[in-house]
Amino acid sequence: MTTTTSRSLAISAKGLRKAYGDKTVLDRVDLAVPAGTVFALLGPNGAGKTTAVKILSTLTTADAGELHVGGHDLAADPQAVRAAIGVTGQFSAVDGLITGEENMLLMADLHHLAKGDGRRIAAGLLERFDLVEAAKKPVSSYSGGMKRRLDLAMTLVGNPRIIFLDEPTTGLDPRSRHNMWQIIRELVADGATVFLTTQYLDEADELADRIAVLNDGRIAAEGSAEELKRLIPGGHVRLRFTAPDAYRTAAVALRDATRDDEALSLQIPSDGSQRELRAVLDWLDAAGVEADELTVHTPDLDDVFFALTSSTVPSQTDKTEETVR
Repeated sequence: MTTTTSRSLAISAKGLRKAYGDKTVLDRVDLAVPAGTVFALLGPNGAGKTTAVKILSTLTTADAGELHVGGHDLAADPQAVRAAIGVTGQFSAVDGLITGEENMLLMADLHHLAKGDGRRIAAGLLERFDLVEAAKKPVSSYSGGMKRRLDLAMTLVGNPRIIFLDEPTTGLDPRSRHNMWQIIRELVADGATVFLTTQYLDEADELADRIAVLNDGRIAAEGSAEELKRLIPGGHVRLRFTAPDAYRTAAVALRDATRDDEALSLQIPSDGSQRELRAVLDWLDAAGVEADELTVHTPDLDDVFFALTSSTVPSQTDKTEETVR
């Protein structure tokens, strides 16, 4: 197993704490984000995700914690941190009264770029984000997806190596979300580090190298998507029959199965592996019993999220299933 050293971390937080009055928002949170990866922070509303982004991007101060971003001590050298990062918040920061191009050039001025460099970089980013045709139009005429793309393009004017994206696809239609996903993949392929907060579990599953689940101000679990899924029990194989005799034969033989006499179905605990599925199929063949439908369920990030952030776990019928007919 490869050990991640502090030098290879783009973001490091140890004992991060933040309270507002008697409300503790972040309670001794530890984070380690390797350079050149996507790190997703999940959690319900009010869990502290945005507060974590604001602290790590120097917009808010922490009450306690050893914090390093881009190799710089957040408390001792916040200006160096600001020079290394870009931030796209939950709500678009673009100016709707001016054009997309003017927004980009304004950002270039804020980065103190020479006029020629600013125009070159702005033009390149507008092309990269498919905004050339709209560049001369007021941003107030842009769709939600176009505004988010422009917002991210403005974030990249200073060529940050660490990018904070706070719920970047909230409110976007499916096509715009997938376009944003592709942009994020390209950023990481170019060597950037992305710190992503999201409420879309499929987004974290698609993009993140590592995921942390934040609940009540603390990290409830952390790991890759597959590692988190293995934390949650509940995998099973479901057999459904149309012939009552076949159902009764199978129910008698499979004593560990959970019966549903009304639906003529059996639910067998399983980790969803090929080995266990083959064992079920071999048993059906040996017994001469034919199931009309076989469904495999393995826990997904929805299961992980519900299990770690609430006392109510969704029923098996609410979970992702793959049916084999």
